[in-house]
Amino acid sequence: MSLSGKTVFVTGASRGIGLAIAKRCAMDGANIVIAAKSAEPHPSLPGTIYTAADEVRAAGGEALPLVCDIRFEDQVDNAVAQAVSQFGGIDILINNASAIFPRGVLDTPMKRFDLMHQVNMRGTYLTTQKCLPHLMKSQNPHVLMLSPPLDIVEKWFAPHTAYSMAKFGMSLCVLGMAGEFRDEGIAFNALWPRTAIATAAIANILAGEEGMKMCRKPEILSDAAHIILTRNAREFSGNFLIDDTFLFENGVTDFTPYHMDPTQPLLPDFFVPAEGYPAPPGVDVLDVQLGA
Repeated sequence: MSLSGKTVFVTGASRGIGLAIAKRCAMDGANIVIAAKSAEPHPSLPGTIYTAADEVRAAGGEALPLVCDIRFEDQVDNAVAQAVSQFGGIDILINNASAIFPRGVLDTPMKRFDLMHQVNMRGTYLTTQKCLPHLMKSQNPHVLMLSPPLDIVEKWFAPHTAYSMAKFGMSLCVLGMAGEFRDEGIAFNALWPRTAIATAAIANILAGEEGMKMCRKPEILSDAAHIILTRNAREFSGNFLIDDTFLFENGVTDFTPYHMDPTQPLLPDFFVPAEGYPAPPGVDVLDVQLGA
């Protein structure tokens, strides 16, 4: 199945994982709605919605860059309306936008707590709610959350309770919405990386320049996302997927092209369960807990 002519609404698509997924969909000839806050260049974060639109068009798709802060209902309403006006509907929603501040309780200001919950959990819920009337009209509607499997254990929460609550909130949306909209044929799935991904958030908050060498490229997620989004929505919903396990199950055996530096060991990401998601043969990840 191809995504040619499909309209894909991507939050946080001005850079990183969101942009990589947008470009992979564009390679099929999809229409990409780039919904993000970055209208002007940021001193420490590369890319804007307009540079992202240029990259999407270069990849083979149509692009509609829209300034949209998913914390605000009126902005999401406006972005969805513009997308439908431009492209005639919405077939796929990628809930990628996320805020991260992995600190302990005493080190987390309430404004950071509020930001993470407003963007991650509430923003995902809000954007999904606004896109649903249009997804219901699509022939193969998908909603994909960039969020982890629901592995509710102490070690994922103790180092950064606020961030974990906000991120797992996105996955709870998958759990509930997959069931609620199964009869309507709308697929809800979650995709999460086994390793740290080379994004601005990782570079600025956690890993630094040396740590980036121990990351994988965002394309590992965009390739996995493409397989998900081309599945039959009525038959593939309610899944919590780890990128390399899912790709291996779908025939990928060489993961070195995704490495930033194949000579370096790989940093693990948050929230990857110890059981149920075996690493593909030859994939070795450092035995540390990111952010702990």
